[in-house]
Amino acid sequence: MINAKEIKVAKPMPKGYIRRVAPSVFQTKPSDEVSKHYTHIPTERVIDDMKLLGWDVIDAKEVKARKNSTKGYQKHLLTFRNNDIVINGDDGDTVYPQILLTNSHDGKNAFTFTAGLFRLICENGLVVADQKFNDFKMRHMGYGFEELQDMIKDMVEELPLTVESMNKMKAIELNQNQILKFANEALECRFTKEERNRIHVDLDKLIVPVRKEDAGKDLWSVFNVLQEKMIEGDFEYHAGGKLRKAREIKNFKQDMKVNKDLFKLALEYAV
Repeated sequence: MINAKEIKVAKPMPKGYIRRVAPSVFQTKPSDEVSKHYTHIPTERVIDDMKLLGWDVIDAKEVKARKNSTKGYQKHLLTFRNNDIVINGDDGDTVYPQILLTNSHDGKNAFTFTAGLFRLICENGLVVADQKFNDFKMRHMGYGFEELQDMIKDMVEELPLTVESMNKMKAIELNQNQILKFANEALECRFTKEERNRIHVDLDKLIVPVRKEDAGKDLWSVFNVLQEKMIEGDFEYHAGGKLRKAREIKNFKQDMKVNKDLFKLALEYAV
């Protein structure tokens, strides 16, 4: 991950490093399991095209292959950022729009571009899940630079809607009961119903901010406190008579799902 001290310049990740951490990105052919209609689009080509549009890779990951036949073709995630695009909040809370690309070369996934935000204060990435800010997908049936260009243009044009959502959350004050209710529902975004029934979490401790910048009771602050804890695992819970500590979510598919569900939950409180 990029260190927060580097985030203001967000140096592009060299291809050599991307290849070490996510070699499936550079696969030059599809797996033998794809259909005859499948058109292989090298992820590396998209990296080069995104760079032409001003977006550089700053992070890369891939899932662990479950079987040998999928190794080298598995799902991978690239995070892009354009250093010229910054959102400065009225309260000094700075976020950097990001574009997350997920893809695989086994015929099971389309190119999916998802809008994201990086919050400088807490070094956390947020995945935006707003009905106004949809995922964009490109099937493996063809690919064109113009289509990619239009897609990125549409996503950038919708950024003001994201700012609108942020400002709306900042303007909504929650009372203590609402904060505790939000915290309880946030746990449901991370744990399954079965897991939730087996564990007990002290909600009063869960909502304690990690840093003074998040000490407010506005929806945006509460959301960020809980988002960080759900992803980073920085909280304790009781299970089986023992006190345990939640672990950081390292699987990027689960990370994105929890992020989206949390953002969607926050938007429900903003209505």
